[in-house]
Amino acid sequence: MSLSFEGKVVLVTGAGGGLGREYALAFAAKGASVVVNDLGVDTAGGGKSSAAADKVVEEIRAKGGKAVANYDSVEDGEKLIQSALDAFGRIDIVVNNAGILRDRSFPRTSDLDWDLIHRIHLRGSFLVTRAAWNHMKKQKFGRIIMTASAAGIYGNFGQANYSSAKLGILGLANTLAIEGIKHNIHCNTIAPVAGSRLTETVMPPDLVASLKPEHVAPLVLWLCHEQCQENGGLFEVGAGWIGKLRWERTRGQVVRQKNKPMTPEAVRDNWDKICDFANATKPANIAESLESILSALSQVESGEAGANPTAGLGSAASGSGANPAAAAGQTLSTTSFTYDHLQCILYALGVGMSTKDPDHLKFLYEGHPDFSCLPTFGVIPSFSAIMGGQILQIPGMDINLAQVLHGEQYLELFRPLPTSGTLTSVSTVADVLDKGSGAVILCDVKTYNGEELVCFNQFSVFVVGAGGFGGKRSSEQAKAPAPPPKRAPDAVVIESTTRDQAALYRLSGDWNPLHIDPSFAAMAGFKTPILHGLCSFGFAARHVLKQFADNDPSRFKAIKVRFAKPVIPGQSLQTEMWKEGNRIHIQCKVKETGDVVLTGAYVDLHGSTKASPESLPQEGGLSSDLVFAEIGRRIKDVGSELVKKVNAVFGWEITKNGKTAAQWTIDLKNGSGSLIKGPHGGKVDVTFAVSDEDFMEVVTGKLQPQKAFFAGKLKVKGNIMLSQKLEVILKDYAKL
Repeated sequence: MSLSFEGKVVLVTGAGGGLGREYALAFAAKGASVVVNDLGVDTAGGGKSSAAADKVVEEIRAKGGKAVANYDSVEDGEKLIQSALDAFGRIDIVVNNAGILRDRSFPRTSDLDWDLIHRIHLRGSFLVTRAAWNHMKKQKFGRIIMTASAAGIYGNFGQANYSSAKLGILGLANTLAIEGIKHNIHCNTIAPVAGSRLTETVMPPDLVASLKPEHVAPLVLWLCHEQCQENGGLFEVGAGWIGKLRWERTRGQVVRQKNKPMTPEAVRDNWDKICDFANATKPANIAESLESILSALSQVESGEAGANPTAGLGSAASGSGANPAAAAGQTLSTTSFTYDHLQCILYALGVGMSTKDPDHLKFLYEGHPDFSCLPTFGVIPSFSAIMGGQILQIPGMDINLAQVLHGEQYLELFRPLPTSGTLTSVSTVADVLDKGSGAVILCDVKTYNGEELVCFNQFSVFVVGAGGFGGKRSSEQAKAPAPPPKRAPDAVVIESTTRDQAALYRLSGDWNPLHIDPSFAAMAGFKTPILHGLCSFGFAARHVLKQFADNDPSRFKAIKVRFAKPVIPGQSLQTEMWKEGNRIHIQCKVKETGDVVLTGAYVDLHGSTKASPESLPQEGGLSSDLVFAEIGRRIKDVGSELVKKVNAVFGWEITKNGKTAAQWTIDLKNGSGSLIKGPHGGKVDVTFAVSDEDFMEVVTGKLQPQKAFFAGKLKVKGNIMLSQKLEVILKDYAKL
């Protein structure tokens, strides 16, 4: 399908000839409205004429295109953008192409030679782009092209001024790519080789003639199209060839030892290793760059100086002759974890529990008669064991924490966790898998209370770039995820996290600054600190425990999740649940974006003698249970239709002998609708309180709901008008 730029407005600077002219013609041919900018100066920046820009505009209009001319200098960036706004009402794409040359050998370069080149190339690109930036930001779209040069990348004799400005443009583009991504503004850089007024001064005439500008323009158009998601790229292009460049770095060498001075002799003695590009790394951002320094600092402080600070698992396999798979079965050092009620309560608060919900008090108050530790607290002592440094001690492997991603987590409890004590964790490498682009390490952690096994964790961590060692791709040791049933969920709970959720959760032991420090998060490519994956894990487990196990920790057996995407503190988590026997399949989403954050997840529960939420009442049960059982069946049959008609969440409190006997939630707002036994984890639109007997009187039509309300038998909170929509649910049984 042909790419179209209909409705888009493009500014091309220096478009009176050469590459700029070709860009302008190509954009116009694809339907764009084009502002053709050219000051009309010579290659050294002298003179001024409107003829060049006018001629290109005439070419475009002659072919039925839309274009206007602009004759301002790029140092008047606001005027260029205003031309686009005046003529076409918007600006979508900026191609910074204008440039001049003042080539001199370095000692002969005057202040004017230096300043003029930097003003036109670097400062001009800055001023034009800055003038367009807020317009692009408001419309949530923008594409920017910066023009660098091979001289800027590699250097070139006689072009100190030009090459420094061109490499400065690349640095500008890299930062704009980071700052613009959240506004859908992409910035890429090209280093073109084409016949033009500038290249004819440094290339033979026959070569200039063969390097046609039309062989560069297609790349520029693709990078500027809304379908293209490339951002922050650097491309060399010419003669129909396109190549992407990236930085490459040796793995380096630590040349300092703890409590000893660093010497130039140590640098000399390690020079070959410092300069060895075998198994080179390719840092893509500042975070990856700094990680080597931080890793080196850690090695020095731990007395492990001399190790390779950026060596990943792959380098250990190929560089040292070690076989990563041989690490399977190796036992890591044993760790202990001492805690009391304070850590239990802090963890519960960290995963969203609140005194607003009376059911949470047993996890938040040490004086509660049923004070308990949340089951998922079981990850805390094992997390300390693995991420506290044990993973770095896997025999025969050099692992860089910057390359490690937490992929999956499994937790199994063998008995409820004590609310205080000292737990001992023994960590082993269950297996190492080769995934091609990386390696997966399965770490098993058995946690004991004395000699009694309390819980088992399996961490599945992905080491980026460490694959390709010829190992197996799967393992019988892995606790596999499981997809949910292909039907509407049986229950959906929506709960908001707070802006301080990550700040609170980290107090349970995950001190990674990615979750608290905005500048560190930005270096990692996130616009704001992100929530810990194990915090979302705790939220989802809580939702299952409440909806299907009455918040009874003794019924919790196991949980498995796969981490898919991050959550931003303050976003709402939507947990969708499917009951299949004693297994509750779960899928967790960010409600605001629809992004799935936990996949292939499930919670296994121990069986209960209690009736399931939709079972018919036994002897001595509530008569209203019959009605809610029927409601549950209707929602399963036509839930999606009911959600469209009703779009509300109803809460019910059924009393017996003056005391609350049951709580129900009819959710006809989220997913395909659901019936939940118990209160809703999110916002309820209207809540009804009524006795079991009066409820049945209303349902059977013996008592009008209005009379029940005015008599005080039916109490309503929230949006009372929504109660009329209940007739859709019970139209065959009541006039409610």
